[in-house]
Amino acid sequence: MKIATLLLCLLAAAPAAGEPQPGPVNAKATPEARRLLAFLREIQGRYTIAGQHNFIMSGSGFTEKVREIAGKRPLLWGSDFSFAYRGEGPEKFQHCGPLNLSEPGTKPAFTELTPEGARDRMVENAIQAWRDGFMVTLMWHACPPGMGDACDGKAIWTLADRPSQEWWDQLTTDGTRVNTEWKAQADVIAGYLKRLRDAGVPVLWRPYHEMNGVWFWWCDKKGENGFRKLWRMMYDRYVRHHQLDNLIWVWNTNAPRDRPNDEAFAYEDFWPGLDTVDVLAADVYRDDWKQSHHDDLSRLAQGKPIVIGECAPPPTLETLESQPRWAWYMPWGNLVFWGNGPERTKALVADPRVLSREDVTRGDDGVYRTKR
Repeated sequence: MKIATLLLCLLAAAPAAGEPQPGPVNAKATPEARRLLAFLREIQGRYTIAGQHNFIMSGSGFTEKVREIAGKRPLLWGSDFSFAYRGEGPEKFQHCGPLNLSEPGTKPAFTELTPEGARDRMVENAIQAWRDGFMVTLMWHACPPGMGDACDGKAIWTLADRPSQEWWDQLTTDGTRVNTEWKAQADVIAGYLKRLRDAGVPVLWRPYHEMNGVWFWWCDKKGENGFRKLWRMMYDRYVRHHQLDNLIWVWNTNAPRDRPNDEAFAYEDFWPGLDTVDVLAADVYRDDWKQSHHDDLSRLAQGKPIVIGECAPPPTLETLESQPRWAWYMPWGNLVFWGNGPERTKALVADPRVLSREDVTRGDDGVYRTKR
């Protein structure tokens, strides 16, 4: 990168004068969570963290596969609390990694893993990843309230039959039947997050992702009575009721797009507010690296870190040069190997702007430091 171009990118990436440099939105956040968030703020505009999603049934398998092709391990370790698939078309939903199906990219087949067994193992893998110096981000493909941990994928991917506003109002009104079912379901996941809290693991927590799309049951609920209520309801339940002070709250959208039956709408229509969001993310698929995806999210963030929550293929070095505030990128599972993904991955982890596990230390004081 030319020096003049680098200076221009750094100036564009820096928060404007007077922009807030906030700590965690949870005033009781653990020291580990504070240090992790501080590192993300410190590097934005200077470095981008390499990440990799790992499916719940296969541990750290894809992190290790990236090392095999690129010589380094992604610093960000991702996984999913997932759901148990029930239905007659597992091949339609295997791509997201249901906990009782074979790994995406292999022949679809049911396994004997239970939600409890799969999640127990995933939590232990996450604890070990943290102890080994990785950062941990977790998500949750959740069945609708009332279905527990097992459902047909069509109940989650509800393009043609998303919930009515009446049902949504019941969901987000304290004490209703649907709301009580949601609390019971969310409390199950809270139990696993408490184990991570008690092990000293800060979690970059990105629930109900891609809410501005049209595919999940929690999608396309705009405005004050829409997704904003679900997000703030979970924040209140996990922070105030469960004291999950190890969570860094990652609000994870999809990059806006105008594709029939695959639309994703403007970020701000689903924005829950700066007081409940630590990090803003966008998922970028189909190589759709529009500058507006980065710039619009940066404006909404008002100085908070922005990241690429999921992607396939990974970005190019040229994209990171023109969009320097992405603090991490995370390819989705096996999709890191699709098309020219391996070549891009090799180029990314070899570049001094991209941080792999081998490029960062975490001292006894818990502070992250780059080796560069």
